[in-house]
Amino acid sequence: MRFQFIHAEKAEFPVVVMCRCLDVSLAGYYEWVGRGPSQRAQEDQKLTEALRESHAENRERYGSRRHRQVLNRRDIAIGRRRVGRLMREAELRAKRRRPYRCTTQADPTHSVAPNILARDFRPSRPDQAWASDITYLPTSEGWLYLAVVLDLFSRRVIGWSIGVRMTQRLALDALQMALRRRRAAPGLIHHSDRGSQYTAAAHRRLLTSRGIVCSMSRRGNCWDNAVAESFFATLETELLVDLRGRDREEVQQEVFRYVEGYYNRRRLHSTLGYLTPVEYEARFHQAEVTPPPTNTSEATAA
Repeated sequence: MRFQFIHAEKAEFPVVVMCRCLDVSLAGYYEWVGRGPSQRAQEDQKLTEALRESHAENRERYGSRRHRQVLNRRDIAIGRRRVGRLMREAELRAKRRRPYRCTTQADPTHSVAPNILARDFRPSRPDQAWASDITYLPTSEGWLYLAVVLDLFSRRVIGWSIGVRMTQRLALDALQMALRRRRAAPGLIHHSDRGSQYTAAAHRRLLTSRGIVCSMSRRGNCWDNAVAESFFATLETELLVDLRGRDREEVQQEVFRYVEGYYNRRRLHSTLGYLTPVEYEARFHQAEVTPPPTNTSEATAA
């Protein structure tokens, strides 16, 4: 009876969707109609399984564009429209972003720096420009606060710190981690908002001692630090929504896993041509040390 209904309605609805809704197998339906599944249907089944695997591995964080890149990396050629269709049929949905909310507060007694960065979010090499910001993380025991430093070239998180209070020390610890990990040559731009954690004397003094140029967003203009805010929006969507009700220790551990194990090393970034931050930097450094190919004809003529 169910196969008859599917057969009668197949012009209106996809067969694979009706089979799933009616709890019958696709192969069983095609056997009922007297023929085996088409080559296309068999391919769709295999591709759907590959998509389910990628969706689970990435904890439902990817949409059709990134899933397509995952399959292409596995030598599975597939178009984005087909990925989108198969995801809809399999009800594989990416988590949606929520709006980012600012947490830092300015101190009117502190001096601020001009906006040197001027929204130039695409430097030509690593460690030319960094961006910093702070967000809050809800836990069952109260708030945690996360400060990060991003390299704008690769979007890599190069420094971060978590604490139970949003203090000057929080931002300073994240900056010190970045300075330990990277080669901050004089002239590097460090950009942040005008929060008191960044206008504090200790933070400004550390930047000055390393020859780093301090840059700050204009008053009330979140777009001046859009890359850092985008990172927090991604963090909220891809991680924090799954951590509701967890205690502080669990949230801190999950943030570590996300930043160091996933975001920097496994997450494909559309801005980077669907490479990870680590891959993007590695390709840049490889291109720097690889000599250009020799033109043999010119060499012979010389």
